[in-house]
Amino acid sequence: MAAARGAADGGSDDVFVRVCDLAGRPRGTGFLADRDGTMVTSHEAVDGLARLVLHAPGGQLCLVEAAAITALPEQGLALVATEGLTVPPLPIAPGGPAHPERRIRVRLPQRTEGAVLGTATVTYTATDRFHLLEDVYELALDGADLSRVPPQASGAPVIDAATGAVLGVVATALHAGHRAAGFALPLWPADTPPALAELLARNAATVPGYGPHLNLAGALQLTATSVGAATGPGAWRDPVARPYVAEALRDFSAAYGDDAAMVLGLVGEPGSGRTTELVRLAADRARGTLPAPTVWLRGAELRPADGGIKDAVERSLRSAARIVGAATTGEPLYASPDAVAGLARAAGRPLLILLDAPEEMPTALAHALPDWAAGTAGWLRAGAARLVIACRPEFWDQAGRLLPAWLLHGPAAVSRADGGQALPPCLRLGDLDAAQAAAARERYGVPEGALGGADEAHPLTLRLLSELRAAVAEGAGGTPSRAEVFAAHLDLVCLRIAVRLAAAADPPVRGTGVRRLAARVAGQVHEAARRCLGPGQGELDREAFEELFPWRTGWASAVLTEGLLVPAGAGYRFAHEEAADWLQAVHLDLGAALHALVHRWFAPQAAHSADAPVRLPARPAARPAARAGQPPPVPQAPPVAPLSPRALPVPRHRAGPVVQALLMAPPHVLTRHLAGLAQALDHRTPPPTRCTPRKAPALPPPADLDADTVPTPRTRRGVRRDAAPGVPPQDLGDGGWPHGVSAAGRPAPPGPEERRGDALWWAAHLLREVLLRLPDAAVCRGVLRDLAARTAVRAVERGGFTAEGMGGLGDFGPWFWRRVRLPVAERLELLRLLLPADGPPGASDRSDRFLAAVAELLCHFPAEAVPAVCGWFDDDRPLQAPAGVAGSRLTVASAAQALLHTHRGQAVDDLTEALVAAAHPGADELLAALVEDEPSAVCRAVDRWAHDPRPGRHVAAAAYGSRAALVVRSDADRELLRYAALTILARPADCALHGAALGMLVRDPATRDRHLPVALGRFTAGDPRVPAGPLAAALTTHPEPVLAAFQARLRSADPGRDESDLFAAMAAVTDPALARRTAALVQDHLRHRPAGAAGVARFLDLRLEQGPGVRAVVLPLTAALLRDHPPHVRGALLAVLAAPGSRLSRPLRQELLDAALETERDPDVLDALLTAAADGARRRPPPLTHDLVRRLGLLLGRTPEGAARFDRRIVELAAAVPDFGHLLLRWLTDTTTWDPLVGPSARHRLTRTS
Repeated sequence: MAAARGAADGGSDDVFVRVCDLAGRPRGTGFLADRDGTMVTSHEAVDGLARLVLHAPGGQLCLVEAAAITALPEQGLALVATEGLTVPPLPIAPGGPAHPERRIRVRLPQRTEGAVLGTATVTYTATDRFHLLEDVYELALDGADLSRVPPQASGAPVIDAATGAVLGVVATALHAGHRAAGFALPLWPADTPPALAELLARNAATVPGYGPHLNLAGALQLTATSVGAATGPGAWRDPVARPYVAEALRDFSAAYGDDAAMVLGLVGEPGSGRTTELVRLAADRARGTLPAPTVWLRGAELRPADGGIKDAVERSLRSAARIVGAATTGEPLYASPDAVAGLARAAGRPLLILLDAPEEMPTALAHALPDWAAGTAGWLRAGAARLVIACRPEFWDQAGRLLPAWLLHGPAAVSRADGGQALPPCLRLGDLDAAQAAAARERYGVPEGALGGADEAHPLTLRLLSELRAAVAEGAGGTPSRAEVFAAHLDLVCLRIAVRLAAAADPPVRGTGVRRLAARVAGQVHEAARRCLGPGQGELDREAFEELFPWRTGWASAVLTEGLLVPAGAGYRFAHEEAADWLQAVHLDLGAALHALVHRWFAPQAAHSADAPVRLPARPAARPAARAGQPPPVPQAPPVAPLSPRALPVPRHRAGPVVQALLMAPPHVLTRHLAGLAQALDHRTPPPTRCTPRKAPALPPPADLDADTVPTPRTRRGVRRDAAPGVPPQDLGDGGWPHGVSAAGRPAPPGPEERRGDALWWAAHLLREVLLRLPDAAVCRGVLRDLAARTAVRAVERGGFTAEGMGGLGDFGPWFWRRVRLPVAERLELLRLLLPADGPPGASDRSDRFLAAVAELLCHFPAEAVPAVCGWFDDDRPLQAPAGVAGSRLTVASAAQALLHTHRGQAVDDLTEALVAAAHPGADELLAALVEDEPSAVCRAVDRWAHDPRPGRHVAAAAYGSRAALVVRSDADRELLRYAALTILARPADCALHGAALGMLVRDPATRDRHLPVALGRFTAGDPRVPAGPLAAALTTHPEPVLAAFQARLRSADPGRDESDLFAAMAAVTDPALARRTAALVQDHLRHRPAGAAGVARFLDLRLEQGPGVRAVVLPLTAALLRDHPPHVRGALLAVLAAPGSRLSRPLRQELLDAALETERDPDVLDALLTAAADGARRRPPPLTHDLVRRLGLLLGRTPEGAARFDRRIVELAAAVPDFGHLLLRWLTDTTTWDPLVGPSARHRLTRTS
């Protein structure tokens, strides 16, 4: 390429090809236009020749047949396909002359200069015909005339004097209507034939042109120079491929069209491999048959006055043009971003800009990010360029929200890697997955288990440990933490730097001197890290770098050669961002930093009495002792916040050192700091309680609104807010603002509310990141519990948890509690506190709820989660209910029951054990439900409990074995219950449970014959522990002995003994013949024991609930009972008929009641019916209640005593049963119906009571 550019300047013949006939006579000149060897010349140079002989520089010859010649007489051109010529091609100008004076150079064959005068229409005389050619360049040559030049001048390229690109080729057989020094045929004619168009496209894509004649190849050359200069020679070792990341990046960069996204955020924590993926993408785009232009930028290359990414791209292209120009013409070139983007867009290969570490941008620009983002979006849209921003989540959380949503590539909302805090659409980059981590360990030579926990999949930690192991003859043992790897790697690099310095010393340093030198290097490195905490926001300025690592002594070269620090913008930065955060955290004054960033904005006004430096505060540096007789060195004061409103807060992406410092703090210190941050999140109200009202105190604005950090311990000095009388204000300069940024263009400092909002962000971010990164967050269980309580209380006040509107607490949604590293039981205890924070059902995404987080733990960790959730049955805090929903609300306890029942399939045996261990009524309810839904599991549990040595388990086995025996259907389940019952019977100490065990055995057909006589004997003897239900089940096989036992039990029943179990068992008999016999037993019992009317009423009620099918049994029984017994018995039975009942029993009840009222006149019985009507008013249809009360009123009103009794009772019942009272008042408006039934006194008392 250099030879081509030299020829373009007229200083070399190495690019011209002479065209001759077979006899050796010269016919013209040509030049190669692509790397395939296609030569361009004039048509007259090949016209009439069947073969050509080409003479190239260096004695090269090429015989060309006629088939290799493409004649274009209509354009006056010819294309010749050559083979084997090693001649560099020349770029073809895509337009007219670029020189301001339209100057050109041409060889005729001597070097000649001239100018393009304009265009003309000429006639070209070929051997076969004339051709009219339009828009031919008319030339003016200095001291030459094409009419007197030798034949080889035909086809010579006309070179633009400014760019070196070919404008056209000389033609001598052209004639015009006027005299001219010469003409040149343009290579971009109006009607370009396909062959020429394809050649021009290949030339533009493969032969670089620059300046105004920039082509796609030139753009590729310039952008490749910027990428190569930024990425360096390559990674230490080939990184492990991440297919999903590479595919996503390729899809984004290859997308084309008006609807294609233009910005992709590659978001990951430091050390996750962001830069590595950018390098891989840039290399992929540079390879292949269709390379695409890529510009590499680093955040440190941005400038405070930039209005968008375009300005930085322009500087990068200008720098690349200087490099390319120095290697070719020796003159600076120029390429505008718009031109490069336009060429890439026209070629279907959009320009891709890779912006790595945008956090390094100047602080002024970071706080003018909205304007920068708007300018970037506008230029990207106009130029159809693409932008990949590789950054931290903190930066993307701001920048991504400033860019238009349609511009971003990715899903609508992106969370953290496993469902975390929502970010604008982006491509998340986390640790390696299991397969990638294994491949990385194998590639780096790191054995499995050499790192612990998440560090095994951390790309940077793996790489640094690999370097350490490679530097040590025998690999060190143990499992170092990430911080230990960083520390060891820093020691290794310091030792390497010391070795370089020792080797360059005169005389060379050896032995212990090298170790002492390494210690000095380490000290300087730590001082560099301490200074990086200053206003440079992680950057070490050149003055500080040269002070710490002087060039004259070789320290600077050694540090840069070993890659400890790298040039970045106007200064230097540590090569590895995460290691830099860790190293700076060692020197951070943590208490001062938290006060400056968070607490000072919520403290009383007295706390703001002094200004502070706009930087992260560092601990005091270690200073050597002063020599005898000399004063100690004076420490340099840090830059302080100016009095004028120009200071800007620490950018949010500088949270890394603070997070690392918190992680390195001792547990008690860490807990104290995190507790303060949690309190700051909820600063507007006192600590949450369940009943105290909360009022936001009025907070005065802080005294200093322009600084957000505090002085270092060694320089605690304030800045006076008001100048002394008669003294002009102190001039603090520009506060660190770069030159060229006018005061009008600087971002205004935030106001008090914005500063408090920023402080809330810092509190939430630091608290969240530290808690999520702790390997075991149990050390902060008190902080977590306080945070959960505050979140729940505020969410309940707002009607449900939402990320918006809760301040900093909104960042601690369900995703956070899923990710914090805690034992399952402790995590569930925190989620229990948070359950009331869930909004009403249907108010939000069901997966983004605390209830869903509990469900996930029950699914994934049932062994640990089930016992923990079983401890929630005493939590009666209500859950959120939809607006307008009346009635009792669900509680945490009921939610626990629902969760356990819903997810019982994961570990149903563990669930039964946890429930029986809970020994709570709520657990009993759930176990009863499991008997119906999971009978096999309950049978297994009964078998386990029966063989358990604990007496309480025996009781559970008897209780739930009896319930399970009602529903089991399989022989295997019956066998389990059988063995459990036999085990209980064989244990004398469980004599109280023998009745239940006999019941299980009687229900089992396999053991009924053996154990039924014993059970009947004990039942007849009045043993209350022998249930009647199993004996009733034996009626189908042993009716006579069972009925005899029932009759004997009923006749011998003690007045105070509850026989409801027996009546319920007899009512459950469905066989018609047996049902009639049990009804006869009931009738006989009531005849002998009228005091047992309540039991008979219970029997009748259960029978009625079986529906119309029992009419044949119930109808004669009811008639006999109501006919043969005294009023108090009839009253108890008729109350059953007047009860509301279910829809299934209501028609039969009404039929029997109507029949009874046809003959019933006793006032006591009617009173009992009236009481039953009032008690059932809430559940009985109002018309039925109305008719029954009216009918009773008519019956009682037949006598004065009955009417008075009716008035008195309805007043009493209306007061006792409000629902009945409301009905009465509504009925009394019908005076025609009720005036004859209700007296004036009763009416007055009812109205007064209402």
